[in-house]
Amino acid sequence: MTAHETAIAGVFPQPREEQWRKLVDRALKGASFETLVSRAYGAVAVAPIYPRAAAAPKTLRRTPGRWSILGRVDYAPPEPANRLALDDLEGGADGLHLVFAGSQGAWGGGLVDDDEAALTKVFDNIRLDYGIPVIIEASPRAPRAASTVIRLLDSQHIDPSITRIAFGLDPLGLQALHGFAAGPWPEVAKAFAAQAKEILRAGFSIGAVAADARVVHAAGGSETQELAFALSAAVAYLRALADHGVDIETARSSISFRLAADADEFLGVAKFRAIRRLWARVEEACGLTPKPTLISAETAWRMMSRRDPWNNILRGTLATFSAAVGGADTVTVLPFTLPLGVPDPFARRLARDTQLVLQDESHIEAVDDPAAGSGGFEALTQALCEEAWAAFQKIEATGGLAAALEKGVFQGEVAEIAGLRAKNIARAKEKITGANQFPDIAEKPLDVLAPAAASNDAFAPPAEGLKTPPLAPRRLAEPFERLRDLSDAMLAKTAQRPKVFLANIGPVAAFTTRANFAKNFFEAGGVEAVFGPEAETTAQILEAFRASGAKLACLCSTDLIYVDAAESLALALKGAGSELYLAGRPGDLEETLRKAGVAEFIYAGCDMHNVLQRALEAAG
Repeated sequence: MTAHETAIAGVFPQPREEQWRKLVDRALKGASFETLVSRAYGAVAVAPIYPRAAAAPKTLRRTPGRWSILGRVDYAPPEPANRLALDDLEGGADGLHLVFAGSQGAWGGGLVDDDEAALTKVFDNIRLDYGIPVIIEASPRAPRAASTVIRLLDSQHIDPSITRIAFGLDPLGLQALHGFAAGPWPEVAKAFAAQAKEILRAGFSIGAVAADARVVHAAGGSETQELAFALSAAVAYLRALADHGVDIETARSSISFRLAADADEFLGVAKFRAIRRLWARVEEACGLTPKPTLISAETAWRMMSRRDPWNNILRGTLATFSAAVGGADTVTVLPFTLPLGVPDPFARRLARDTQLVLQDESHIEAVDDPAAGSGGFEALTQALCEEAWAAFQKIEATGGLAAALEKGVFQGEVAEIAGLRAKNIARAKEKITGANQFPDIAEKPLDVLAPAAASNDAFAPPAEGLKTPPLAPRRLAEPFERLRDLSDAMLAKTAQRPKVFLANIGPVAAFTTRANFAKNFFEAGGVEAVFGPEAETTAQILEAFRASGAKLACLCSTDLIYVDAAESLALALKGAGSELYLAGRPGDLEETLRKAGVAEFIYAGCDMHNVLQRALEAAG
């Protein structure tokens, strides 16, 4: 039975696309339909409507049903790390995600010791023989982690084949992050293959190797670049294993993928579906019958904010939903206070509960590949597959991922996309709540177990080796957070933040919209907005300005009122010593208003970050 055959479909006839387009054209009033089509960073277009999709292969998890909820083990002292891990497991997590300092997912934290004494404490009272999933992140600062875990299990007489430990060897991902390799790829590939064979000989059956593309996402890259990087890394690892004596079936079964999940639901779902289809194409090219591989998701570092971090909970929920619907096997939610430092038990609990609610109350795992057949998701999945495959072929044409990293070609392409993204954030075209939108200038500090330490992620490479340009992770909110830090420094030094006086002209109905816009605009940079009165005379506004103690002033009203009153008020405020702004586009008044003393015009789409930077300098 189809929807058209049901009773409800008879009551509510299904509209045809041409009927919908007529209504849309009427609403657009002559504007192009293309204004409704958004574009991702790359060529992928997101349309407002899609036709029903034809039948397509489903993208299934390695194990159908519930995905595994993982708790991060990222606190350096082993005993507290163990207590937090046990709390996670007792609180609903299915497994653990061990993060070492210097790994792709360290983000300023991580375990620092990889010897047997330390890891014995970390795993104390954790029953690895029960088959709980454990992901271990490779790190140049923890070169002994894999061999230590193997010895630890051997000392406890645990058969590795009954465990679900994924070691995730990933030399190319670490090279991309740190800008360093031990030597040319043939040498690194040989050492990598030897370590992978040690893990496989010990009896570990999944995830010995990880094609981990989170570094691309964290550096500002596009979904296409993230997929191409993961696919190229996986192919490089497959070749290295096959070239060093591992049969192709075992080699492909040992490879897993790790991707970042962000708050872009549509492209997020499509990305996780796409990586399975892309890998299946590689398997077919190798003469193998495709089978689901292990795909791990982690909510994205770049989307998190240090200011008003409560918004990170909402972002993490959207990201989890996208990864789960897209078919991730394991999901790690970054606790919402992670940008501030090592998360406390409360933040970790919310990270678990985000997933538990989606599983136990929303049941989004109940349907395998729920996006299958959806016109929009199928089209986006196919578009990402085509773009990523073309990008993958381009990487292969340069000699593979190792060569592309050595030449800096791939890093340059990521930097280009990251630059476009940074411009859009600076202009608030890409909005970050709590940063460039709706800031909370009076937010209260939150507790963490230890402050963030960027030095934990740093890795000083040995003198010898191959140096390549690194992909530097950055959170998108950082430029605005640095402005807020300058404001905090002024507050600490003078007991006052820099202020802007909102010189409201006319009745409340006239100035409210732009005054509220100006308040959010300036406070995104840490400049406190002081509302002026609903005054009838310039003298009253000047009196209020002087009483505010502000060095900056911003005229707020309608365009019509600006024609009659903006010039005279601007001259008066400039004469009173103000650095002057006006909310709105000046239009034909620009020359007049600039002569009257208006230095900057603030409006949606202006270079918000630069304006705020100059405002802080003027107020300092």
